[in-house]
Amino acid sequence: MNTGGFDALEGRIAALTRANRVPGLSIAVVGADGERWQRGFGVTDLSSGIPAGARTPYLWFSMTKIVTATAVLRLAGTGALDLDAPVTDYLPSFARVVQPRPVSVRHLLSHSSGLANPLPIRWVRPADAPAPDQAAFVERLLARHRRLAFAPGERARYSNLGYLVLGQIVAAVAGEPFETHLRTHVLEALGMAQTGFSYADVGDEEPATGYQRLPAALTPLLRAILPAGIVAGRQGRYVAYNPFHVLGAAYGGLVGGVTDAARLAMLHLNDGVVAGVRLLPAGVAAQMRQVTARGGPLDIGLGWYRPAGRDPSFVEHLGGGSGFWNVIRLYPNAGLGIVIMGNTTRYDHEAILAAVIRSADRQPGGSHHDR
Repeated sequence: MNTGGFDALEGRIAALTRANRVPGLSIAVVGADGERWQRGFGVTDLSSGIPAGARTPYLWFSMTKIVTATAVLRLAGTGALDLDAPVTDYLPSFARVVQPRPVSVRHLLSHSSGLANPLPIRWVRPADAPAPDQAAFVERLLARHRRLAFAPGERARYSNLGYLVLGQIVAAVAGEPFETHLRTHVLEALGMAQTGFSYADVGDEEPATGYQRLPAALTPLLRAILPAGIVAGRQGRYVAYNPFHVLGAAYGGLVGGVTDAARLAMLHLNDGVVAGVRLLPAGVAAQMRQVTARGGPLDIGLGWYRPAGRDPSFVEHLGGGSGFWNVIRLYPNAGLGIVIMGNTTRYDHEAILAAVIRSADRQPGGSHHDR
């Protein structure tokens, strides 16, 4: 791996990690043709002091949506799925949702379906608890949220529920569980061997413990809000979380490290190809980045988005929840991809991204991304 000018970046990222009080942080930088720089900072667990590395597994949360969108576009590329077909063509039970005009698969991808976005606060389970039936979970949510907030295609509003429905569409079209299909046809195809939907899928690397800065007096309230067994207790100024998984694989269920996530970034920078394997038809990766829906704080394509009105040279997807905060960002014209994962609920990822971009620009040839 050519680290080039990135070696000088270590001190800056370490300082930002400390300043943001992130126990552990992992970062990978890639170009369309391969890895450019990977490092870990801090620790996976405050008690053990095990150093964080590029392969340290973190909960992806909503960063998973890019993998889900990739799976959907791959199926569309094979002719198994029509993005503009009504959702009910693939999931007849979706007819329970009142639709002034049909919600299409494309609407779900671009968060322009009008579906509700119920708070996913309790959509978690201890890692050793049995997984719920995914189809039943989604059906219960649809039964509670039958009315759309606006007509499909009218504007964008982020919806976790929309991506849960996409997971059921993938399962229906593929004739196998969503997790099985994604593992075989996306993760394994990309060589993402240490990413999956449980800690058992990620190999021998010590997973990151999730932490949240919270006043001690609020710990009992957090314990009452979340399902039993999620909150472990206090670790200094932090609340620590026991290992847990996210309910609803398609919207936020992946577990893995930045090394694997970097391969996903390379796929989308390299027009749907990684290591000679074509996963997406030519031109589809670029289509996914094109903004087609606007509303509220985001300009959204088919999975990818960016904050409304921001620099059009990049697209990204964040992923965060209790104890974790992540981002995958692409600068397609510069051939630059950045993945950051950290084990605390929130930190200034923009400052870290800015430091990486400055280092990329200082490398021989530079990244020359648009400002």
